Amino acid sequence: MEKILEMKNELGKLVKQSRDLLDLAEKEKRSFTADEDTNYKKMEARMDELQESIQREERQLERERSLGQTKDPDPKPADPEKLDTRAAFNKFLLNGMNSLSSEEARAMQADSDTGGGYLITPQTIVMELLKNIDDMTVIKTLSRVIPLTTAKSLGVPTLDTDVDDADWTAELKTGSETDIAFGKRVLYPKPLAKRVKLSNTLMRQAALSPEQLVRERLAYKFGVTEEKAYMTGDGVTKPLGVFTASADGISTGRDISEGNTATKIMPDGLINAKYKLKAGYLTRARWIFHRDAIRDIRKLKDGNGQYIWQPGLAGGAPDRILDIPFLMSEYAPNTFTSAEYVGILGDFSHYWIAVALDMQMIRLSELYAETNQTGFIGRMEIDAMPALEEAFVRVKLG
Repeated sequence: MEKILEMKNELGKLVKQSRDLLDLAEKEKRSFTADEDTNYKKMEARMDELQESIQREERQLERERSLGQTKDPDPKPADPEKLDTRAAFNKFLLNGMNSLSSEEARAMQADSDTGGGYLITPQTIVMELLKNIDDMTVIKTLSRVIPLTTAKSLGVPTLDTDVDDADWTAELKTGSETDIAFGKRVLYPKPLAKRVKLSNTLMRQAALSPEQLVRERLAYKFGVTEEKAYMTGDGVTKPLGVFTASADGISTGRDISEGNTATKIMPDGLINAKYKLKAGYLTRARWIFHRDAIRDIRKLKDGNGQYIWQPGLAGGAPDRILDIPFLMSEYAPNTFTSAEYVGILGDFSHYWIAVALDMQMIRLSELYAETNQTGFIGRMEIDAMPALEEAFVRVKLG
């Protein structure tokens, strides 16, 4: 056993040294130097050699234990976590209880209420996490994302008053006088954060990488929080959403309810919404609805009895509503009552997102030491708003 432990200690050191070499080259964005390449290959060969030797020694020990010929003159109590319980269970099935060492029997025992205990099958941890399916986050993939590296805010210039149409006039005339006025909307990235704690015991024993799992789940949950704000945020310490009526974003002047009933989206309502949008925006426009709304829209027919929802027949082509692709979001409104928003059509490149701090994760190794836990904090700083309301039309019930 001591020989195996020595080899495992040496293997662990080599694994760390080889990882340090790889990380250094990656950090400096370069390939290995000649010396580093030679050193890495030597470590790699030694690691392979050690792994084979460890496996041979462990198989030999298992054979000796099965025959009661263990050569360890001073056997130490085995750590149940390090025993191969699967092999022990197979031995029990083949040769009965008497074939097990006392350590193997203890490792496989599950105590009953009376303390008698039973033998149980070993547990295998699969490299997969059972969880509910992640909701899609769609707006950010369509929007204009602007990193802020030096400034604290982003000014969005707006053309508030345009030049009047030109006048037909005489050769020596200049036409009537007109004014032009500019305004500005400002995005101030706001902080978004979440703290997570993990058991250190779990981190040592988990089949999945706990840190990778925390990073992935934080990234997803930050995305969900963003999506909710991009949809319905009120602009107070958070982004201004597309379904929030505001003079700073999309005003009620871009709402279309004509053609819809108080409880249902109707074909005429969708047609009216589509043609509220100018032709220049239609080429890049997308519908966004909740899946409940899409369910109802799929049943709608026009005056000729044709479904207004059309499947994407060509390879890779998206499904369409009135010839415009649509996306579903769990965070779009789905309350089908009078005067409620139920969908939006727009060119989302005119929804601007300012990012001052992309998501980062900080590890807290000491703060929760007393409770045998490690903490992780995720942070980012963002703001967002519709930069041009003319590029959007909201679908509203009557």
